[in-house]
Amino acid sequence: MLRCFDNDWRLSQPKMRPSHVTPAIVLRTRPFGESDKIVSFFTENFGKLTGIAKGAMRSRKRFMNSLEPFALVNLRFQDPPHSNLVFILSTDLVSNFGQLLTSLERISYASYLVDITDGLIGEREENPTAFRHLMRGLSFVEKNETSLHFLTSFELKLLRLVGYQPFLDNCKRCHKDCLKDVDSRWYFSPVDGGILCDFCGRSRKEILPLGAAAIEVLSALQAEALDPSSRLLLPRSIIREIRTAVLGFIQFHMDREIKSASFLSAFSSVESETLELVDSGK
Repeated sequence: MLRCFDNDWRLSQPKMRPSHVTPAIVLRTRPFGESDKIVSFFTENFGKLTGIAKGAMRSRKRFMNSLEPFALVNLRFQDPPHSNLVFILSTDLVSNFGQLLTSLERISYASYLVDITDGLIGEREENPTAFRHLMRGLSFVEKNETSLHFLTSFELKLLRLVGYQPFLDNCKRCHKDCLKDVDSRWYFSPVDGGILCDFCGRSRKEILPLGAAAIEVLSALQAEALDPSSRLLLPRSIIREIRTAVLGFIQFHMDREIKSASFLSAFSSVESETLELVDSGK
């Protein structure tokens, strides 16, 4: 009888939930109560996760220096049923991309890359390629000089990886070839997800001017046809068209304002450096 009672007691105990381990990048964090934190991660194997780190404000072992934005960690968590929040057991720091914090320009780039990735990836949407894209992007910003080429290439590839690749070959509605009619007016339509000729653009209200030269640059960047180490020597008007169209398209697919965009604009030297090269004839 004692043995049966013992077996019944064991069966009545709650089973330990399995834990999962995955590489993850810290997207954002906020305090919760006096000692806990709510943390959002983009993980390699489980997509975007949000969880609670109990005692993170006081812990010097499980979460030491590993819950800061941009940090690359090995995340160990449990996924309780009937809850949108995972339970964060521990985070082992792999890299904090320490050089990112050495200048406001690097911080502005890193914040923007994380912000748009966070906004374009849905909760629990597995996308390991996009995870590695963000990881490589943060590593590039930490170790290299930033540029218009890098920024726009990152945005276009991210859009492709999440299924929003813009259509740049010809008019999305009538299929008119942009390269064969460079003197006409062209527009980018976020609603249509691509370029429109002057005639087709008249039926759309929310369109953005995008000249043939800007379309050609974007097409080359999207096809990864330019040397990654090169800098784009472009007039201010083309830079403005490119940045407005790409940012507007990303914003169209996000459900919140891209607050880091103004931060990037304030501290990024992309336009001034590029124009200096053009003006000086280098």
